[in-house]
Amino acid sequence: MAVAKLSLPTLTTMVVGSMVGAGVFSLPSRFAAHTGVAGALIAWAVAGTGMLMLAFVFQTLAVRRPDLDAGVYAYAKAGFGEYLGFFSAFGYWASACVGNVTYWVLIMSTAGAVVPALGDGDTVLAVALSSVGLWLFFLLIRRGVKEAAAVNRIVTVAKVVPIIVFVLLALFYLDPQVFADNFAGADYAGSLFHQVKGTMLITVFVFLGVEGASVYSRHARRREDVGRATVLGFLSVFAIFASVTIVSYGLLPMGEIDRLRQPSMAGVLEYAVGTWGKVFVSVGLIVSVLGAYLAWTLMAAEVLFVAAKDDDMPRFLKRSTAADVPVPALVMSTLLSQVFLIVTLFSDDAFDFALDLTSALTLIPFLLAAAFAVRVALAGRRDRARAAAASGPGARGGAGPPT
Repeated sequence: MAVAKLSLPTLTTMVVGSMVGAGVFSLPSRFAAHTGVAGALIAWAVAGTGMLMLAFVFQTLAVRRPDLDAGVYAYAKAGFGEYLGFFSAFGYWASACVGNVTYWVLIMSTAGAVVPALGDGDTVLAVALSSVGLWLFFLLIRRGVKEAAAVNRIVTVAKVVPIIVFVLLALFYLDPQVFADNFAGADYAGSLFHQVKGTMLITVFVFLGVEGASVYSRHARRREDVGRATVLGFLSVFAIFASVTIVSYGLLPMGEIDRLRQPSMAGVLEYAVGTWGKVFVSVGLIVSVLGAYLAWTLMAAEVLFVAAKDDDMPRFLKRSTAADVPVPALVMSTLLSQVFLIVTLFSDDAFDFALDLTSALTLIPFLLAAAFAVRVALAGRRDRARAAAASGPGARGGAGPPT
């Protein structure tokens, strides 16, 4: 069975497609609930630097350990054994499935502005419609990985355009006085340290997906493309996320942004240009979220599949079709998302619940991957030291010191 090979542009859109999803459309109100412009700038600098280092980790490991597939899981196992490898795979897979739930909740919440019965995406009707969407995407992906990746490439381009338009319009309508009033943060935000701390889980969530190319490394046409796609995708998305957050502070006071219905980006643009702005962002959100859902479903199934091939998951999960689709792993991923969709019926705030749970589940696999990179670097340094010692003047066969 031939494995579908993906080019550098396609791998890069896997990274961008998995990172640009529901989170970016919720950034204005999520940030405004905690911090002003100064805190936001610091938060993005901290999170951006940390995630850039993580992107470099995945870039380095893709080159130094090309024998390892499915990134996050494989690195944890290679570095710390089967036990932590299993929990890394399980945690990453669970976080991907829970993250997929945020996409459907946000779609239904967006539509809820027109159809009240959908509420904030957590009503019985919303869950029923989301469930239909879950299984329709299952059927799409079952047709083939290469076809699904091609669809993701097209959707990624389509969903970035409305976000860029939002940033440009917000800059055009930006009120310097409102921006200045929001700079230090509102009274409810607390100290600057408190403000920055409050945004950390938010920034972790929106950067999830930076490992997208690494997870799909076995499909790469050239192994070095995995690292390049990771860094290119991260830098593109970081610029988008930071821009969306900062320009929003120039249109409305923090308190008003905080009270906006999700997706808050739609409410911000509606204030600037009218109803059509809200509709424009809402359509962009639906395209964006569906594309991100596709990318994350592919990655969730891939992690289970590779772990099963390494005998760290039940054997039935390593079966795949002639089109290179791991159907049992895809079924399990869809089922877990279905379970969490039902759980949202009993949550006070379904979107924030799923978002925070996703962030928490992903932190440990990321930490293990970074720790493995440290071990690889130290081992490489020791090997170079031994090689230098072996080839030095006093080494066997060398000239030795003059007598």
